[in-house]
Amino acid sequence: MRKFFTSESVTCGHPDKVCDKIADAVLDEILRQDPMARTAIECCAAYDRLLIMGEVTTSAKVDYERIARDTIRDIGYDFGKFSYDGCRIMVAVHEQSPDIALGVDASMEKKAGGDVADTIGAGDQGIMFGYACRETEELMPLPLMLAHRLARRLEEVRREGILPYLRPDGKTQVTVEYAENGAPARVETVVVSSQHTEGVSQERLRADILSKVVRFVLPAGLTDENTKYYINPTGRFEIGGPEGDSGLTGRKIIVDTYGGSCPHGGGSFSGKDCTKVDRSATYMARYICKNIVAAGLADRIELQIAYAIGVARPVSVYVDTFGTGRLSDGEIADVIVKEFDLRPYSIIETLGLRRPVYAATAAYGHFGSPQFPWEKIDRAAGLKKYLQK
Repeated sequence: MRKFFTSESVTCGHPDKVCDKIADAVLDEILRQDPMARTAIECCAAYDRLLIMGEVTTSAKVDYERIARDTIRDIGYDFGKFSYDGCRIMVAVHEQSPDIALGVDASMEKKAGGDVADTIGAGDQGIMFGYACRETEELMPLPLMLAHRLARRLEEVRREGILPYLRPDGKTQVTVEYAENGAPARVETVVVSSQHTEGVSQERLRADILSKVVRFVLPAGLTDENTKYYINPTGRFEIGGPEGDSGLTGRKIIVDTYGGSCPHGGGSFSGKDCTKVDRSATYMARYICKNIVAAGLADRIELQIAYAIGVARPVSVYVDTFGTGRLSDGEIADVIVKEFDLRPYSIIETLGLRRPVYAATAAYGHFGSPQFPWEKIDRAAGLKKYLQK
């Protein structure tokens, strides 16, 4: 039986991604001034207005409106109702709840006399997932990586003036057919929708995007005469961004992670500092999975880590290698617990998460880019010793 899997991506001008980008730009500015800050910033954008809301505990002095307008301008909205200099901005930010802070300031273990790594308790309960596979050089699922590359290329041809009539909002989607052995065989369907200026014909847009975006990105060996292409299938996409559809921080969570190849935990990422395990533990889970696959312990792995609020150590660690493990799933779980410290303090120290590195994550996925510290495979060599047992 033929098997197909589809993933999507969106450009930085998609209304939800506008909100993610602003939230993470605020976070980065706060961390530049105060690396120990705690933030949970969210944004909501609709038509001609933006709401910045959430909880912040920091000594930093932040001009929220300036950061938002600079970010909107950088994305490319210098026109329309949601232009950087025309949209209305409201700010509703207050300090973090002292009830939440109790568990983060000192974990249950620290209160019982634990060591320095017990200093920070999990900022909330929750389940976090990590994933890695051998489908791409980045050890990521192929449909998602192709969708991200198409979305990045849409931004590139717009910014470089290759297709100057494109505007910031856009979406991509790729369906990959898999062989019986689970390996990617071919691209079945490609969908690209891009905002454009008035007066651009459907024929010109289709021809330009096929030649300058789709064929520029997709490897020739993965497409064939049966591959289907849908370019702006509605026929017109002139109104985009928050002017066309409302946006909200944390709504594109499958785009942010693994394109649906792996479950997603209960929380989103953007605007949250590293004491929020929704974000930091998910990054750690990816780091672990990538190193497990790079070490050869498995060809594909899904990792779940669960936490309780105010408790430093996870309450559970679950592994599924889908039958590809060189060790049993239980043995690999034991390796993970032995080799990786999963307490929030240690995660923050291991990955260097108190730095302003977050705005770059807000579009085109939080995983797969070598610029992120959780994408390193510096533990793979040491993990290979378990193959010899």
